[in-house]
Amino acid sequence: MSQLKYDLLLKNGQLIDPKNKINQKMDLAISKDKIAKLAPDINPSNAKKTIDVSGLYICPGLIDIHVHVYHRKKPEGLSIIADHHSFRSGVTTMVDTGTAGANNFLHFKRTVIDKSKTRILAFVNIVKDGMMGDYEQDPKQMDAELAASIARAYPKQVVGIKTAHYWTHQAWDSEHRPWLAVDRALEAGELANKPVMMDFWPRPERPYQELLEKMRPGDIHTHVFAQQFPILKNNKPQDFLFEQQERGIVFDLGHGAGSFWFRQAIPAMQAGFHPNSISSDLHMGNINGPVVDMLTTMSKMLNISMDLEEVIYRSTVTAAAEIKHNELGHLSKGAIADIAVLKLEEEPYFLTDCGNAKMKANKKLSCSLTVRAGEIVFDPEGLAMPDWQNAHKSYYQVTEEPIPIE
Repeated sequence: MSQLKYDLLLKNGQLIDPKNKINQKMDLAISKDKIAKLAPDINPSNAKKTIDVSGLYICPGLIDIHVHVYHRKKPEGLSIIADHHSFRSGVTTMVDTGTAGANNFLHFKRTVIDKSKTRILAFVNIVKDGMMGDYEQDPKQMDAELAASIARAYPKQVVGIKTAHYWTHQAWDSEHRPWLAVDRALEAGELANKPVMMDFWPRPERPYQELLEKMRPGDIHTHVFAQQFPILKNNKPQDFLFEQQERGIVFDLGHGAGSFWFRQAIPAMQAGFHPNSISSDLHMGNINGPVVDMLTTMSKMLNISMDLEEVIYRSTVTAAAEIKHNELGHLSKGAIADIAVLKLEEEPYFLTDCGNAKMKANKKLSCSLTVRAGEIVFDPEGLAMPDWQNAHKSYYQVTEEPIPIE
């Protein structure tokens, strides 16, 4: 008997791979942790396991470039456990955005990054103690050389520098430098040759347009549809948004608990201004609404003005490019087998925003199967399982020995 070529075969699905410009019915075969073949018809006799995904969409594993998954040495209730929320939404890569700074990045790496099945990458906070403390206002915490040194020391895990939550309180900074956190983050970005992600609140002394002008091509402005940004004029997107996007400034969705408003997003998007990437800003404060998960955020884009292919594109290809991990976000032969099998249902329901307002919708994405590095990690409908009547007689047996708990 000849050796089987493939470990897993996904058959009869509609494959959407925007990077390779594929949107058609196609089979996908996996060997070990890599994509081995894509073709309109792959013989199931060559695979150890074949899964019929008729009526579903085979997509690259989703990349959420704005989440919080580091629990710190003293948990403060902000971060989620990555593996509990990623795979059920088709997400195979999460990027923690500044929960850890230089002082606690190694703890983050040891306790979360190295132990998660989800691929975890990180923006290191310019504030060396990270997020969620009054110290975020302290200029002495903003050490560009230290942040850059972590980025250079861990290039596989660190994708950039993050600045957030600097309110320019004069009590902390006697010189009253409203751009201090931004300037030091940009300095760190230059030293590390990495992009900077900006979480920003305009002030009269630091206007929004000046922030965009300070940013370098490739730097990321997250929370673009938050209420504090003057992106609309006469209910139309302002010209400078298109100009800065053309210059290479990245506008990321970054939904969060207070950063996505229909009254901002709908007029802007329907007039042609789309965010470069879709991200959730998922954390404990929004998993029960208004964010819920990455697919709910993507469904909002789908119901406003994006088609499905663009939604997938801005949740895979552009996200991978923004964090300079172009090996991710596509289904090329030889690529790591990170795959989301999605279902698109059309039924009336409602979606909510951060202002406690709702929008009537009729397109809803859900996840039917997630594969991470060739391993099935989410299969709520049993697509990869036999009917119980046909299952091997030992399928239901459990070990008699107690399972040790680490």
